[in-house]
Amino acid sequence: MEYRQLTQEEFDDLAGRILYEDNHLLVVNKRAGEITQGDKTGDEPLTETYKAFIAQRDAKPGRVFLGLPHRLDRPVSGLCLLAKTSKALERLAAMFRDGGVHKTYWALCCALPDPREGLLEGWLARNEQQNKSFIVAAGSAPKPARYPEAKLARLRYRYLRSTDHYHLVEVELLTGRHHQIRCQLAHLGCPIKGDLKYGAPRSNPDGGISLHARRIRFVHPVRQTEMDLTAPLPSSWKGL
Repeated sequence: MEYRQLTQEEFDDLAGRILYEDNHLLVVNKRAGEITQGDKTGDEPLTETYKAFIAQRDAKPGRVFLGLPHRLDRPVSGLCLLAKTSKALERLAAMFRDGGVHKTYWALCCALPDPREGLLEGWLARNEQQNKSFIVAAGSAPKPARYPEAKLARLRYRYLRSTDHYHLVEVELLTGRHHQIRCQLAHLGCPIKGDLKYGAPRSNPDGGISLHARRIRFVHPVRQTEMDLTAPLPSSWKGL
């Protein structure tokens, strides 16, 4: 299989965004606006872009394997973990499913959270037509009978600091639900900067939202070593 030839500028950019790589894993810093897997837009997903990068860098003939054990929403930036072998992909997918991967996000919010830190729990239902999630009941029990498809969402958050207009909040995901952070922070009264879908007053210039997958911790699926990786903040997050 032949992959497209990257320009030198593209190649250097992709190389500079690699945060970790070995024979089994590739961890990159995703930009807001990039998709991690193919969708109806037909835009090239990050997996295919890095396949082309690896083929070009390593002068690799034939097909490049690069699996996606988890996904980041298109408007979100930060750590994206890719698997370079089928063994690593299978094991990582199980770890994500079973809670063996610990993810920390940073969000720039339009309002100061009150209280400054806490645990958010609620039942989330997804509206496929709107591509949006809604909290249909607060707390952890019982599941509302009107929404049998609802899923329990849990996260911890804590306020870190403020800029002139926005407030930095750290989020530890305890479950992985559709638009969970965006929905739960908005329900708290703290929509994420740029997130028009969940109540932000204006968009970001790049069309993304100010939600960043900041840190990821897990046990290497093959080497069994502790992994703890952090992604630099986007350049647009000035003053932080």
